[in-house]
Amino acid sequence: MNEPTAGPDTGPGTSYWYEGDHSAVLLLSALRRFRTADGEMRRRMSAGMDMNTTDLAALRIVIAHEAAAEPVTPLQLARELGISGASTSKLLDRLAASGHLERVQHPRDGRSRIVVATDHAHAQVRERLGDMHRRMLEIAQDVPGPAREAAIDFLLAMAEHLEAEGVPDSLPPPER
Repeated sequence: MNEPTAGPDTGPGTSYWYEGDHSAVLLLSALRRFRTADGEMRRRMSAGMDMNTTDLAALRIVIAHEAAAEPVTPLQLARELGISGASTSKLLDRLAASGHLERVQHPRDGRSRIVVATDHAHAQVRERLGDMHRRMLEIAQDVPGPAREAAIDFLLAMAEHLEAEGVPDSLPPPER
C-alpha cells in the first residue's frame, strides 16, 4: 500500500494541527489527499463537459435520484445543492439549454415538475466516468474483505462528523 506523500503535515516529527499516533495521522493525510484528488477530478470533469462544478453536482444528484427511482423536484435539488431557488432556476435553464436536463411533469403529481437527465447527459457521463468508476471498483475490491468494514465505518464516521460540525460564528482574521 502506498503511504501518502510527505508534506507539511506528514513529514518526520510533524503533526500538523492535531496530535496522534503516526498511523492515524497518515490515515488523515491519505483522506485529505483523496479529497483533494476528488475535487480536482470534479473540476477537470466539469471543464471537460463545459459546465461549472455546481452544474456537474446537479447532474450527479439528478442521475442518482433516477437510479433510485426517486423523482427530484427543483426545490429538492436546490436543498441538496445548498443554493437558492433563483440560482436553481438559472442552473436548470443552463442545463436545459445545453441538453443535459429537462423539466417534466411529476409522474404522481400533475401539478408538480421534476428534473430528469437527458440521454445525452447519461451518455456523456458514462463516456467520461465509466472507465474511472470501473477502476475505482477494482481498487475497492482489492481491499481485503475484513478491512472493508473498518474502512466503511471510518469513512461514514468522518462524513457524519463533518456533516454535524458547525461553522464558527466568527473566524479569526487571517494572519499577515
